[in-house]
Amino acid sequence: MNLHQMQALKRWHVVHRDDHPVEYRVYDAVLTAWVLGWVGVPAALLLAPWHLMPLCLLCSLAPELYVSWRARMHERHRLRCDWLDALARADR
Repeated sequence: MNLHQMQALKRWHVVHRDDHPVEYRVYDAVLTAWVLGWVGVPAALLLAPWHLMPLCLLCSLAPELYVSWRARMHERHRLRCDWLDALARADR
């Protein structure tokens, strides 16, 4: 995912915050994990808590993992994902 796609998803969640409050909070948590992952990598390199490096790298991939998981669940008709259209429009 690039920043333009992440911005489009965040914009969709802000606009639909009242209709989908849980999704709004979950995506905020995903973005928080993403920021913590990127901040944690330099800290892990400088302070040498090497055991946290895999967690930081996993967190830095949080938006991509979340979007791919939600898209798969949408395709299987287990969860409805209304913001996939916003993501597809951001790709163009």
